[in-house]
Amino acid sequence: MKYTWMRWMKGLMLVLFAALAAVVMWLWNWVMPALFQGVQVIDYWHALGLLVLCRILFGGFRGHGGGHGGWHGHRHWYKWQKLNDMTPEEREQFFQHRRRPFGQREQ
Repeated sequence: MKYTWMRWMKGLMLVLFAALAAVVMWLWNWVMPALFQGVQVIDYWHALGLLVLCRILFGGFRGHGGGHGGWHGHRHWYKWQKLNDMTPEEREQFFQHRRRPFGQREQ
């Protein structure tokens, strides 16, 4: 049962990625030729390549499962929780310290 679920999810992710490539193609063909003179329309495979290139360059499409998002999200929650637990005087002192240039901060 678990393997069937995983196969189904992989298939769904593939379909969503293909649909996203179609959206990229549609947006490119709608916006870019109107904004820039001489830009040509692209087909589906060029849109898919553009999507993969953006993924490589900018590192998008990160899910919140697996090893990507778990610890990172907890770290930010901990910072905000620590800030919320401070008294108003401690919070003001913290922000005053953060506003100083890096070389002038006290240890």
